[in-house]
Amino acid sequence: MASFIVKKNKRRLAAEMNVVPYIDVMLVLLVIFMVTAPLLTQGIDVQLPQVSSTPIPSEDEPVSLYVDIKGRYFVDVGSDSKSPLSEQQVVERISAILHNKPETTILVRADAGVNYGSVIRGMSLLQEAGAGKIGFVTEAPDAAASAKPNKG
Repeated sequence: MASFIVKKNKRRLAAEMNVVPYIDVMLVLLVIFMVTAPLLTQGIDVQLPQVSSTPIPSEDEPVSLYVDIKGRYFVDVGSDSKSPLSEQQVVERISAILHNKPETTILVRADAGVNYGSVIRGMSLLQEAGAGKIGFVTEAPDAAASAKPNKG
């Protein structure tokens, strides 16, 4: 009689983690953040004056005072950054920001068509709040607009 030896093939369990599903989830999250990041930018729609200038380097994120075409003031910090502020509210909000970070730069983003007096009043409000570093934001002129010859 022939005896057969049955050899069982024992498999060991793999003790490694499968990371492919985690990479898939990470890539989906990356795409979501890439799509939503441009949508999260806030601000008031103003038409900035167009001049050629060099940007000012800054370590901290500056705070912006917006002056729209109607002369209303907006500050881009706070929960209600989309609603216009009274002059007293502008002073209070900028004072609070400067109390926490005295070296904060305040940028004035005024519409190109706004009354000059509204911009100067905004500057005096910033001075009243104690702002030491104030800058103006402009846009670079379009290449096509700068290539046009001036008639005059």
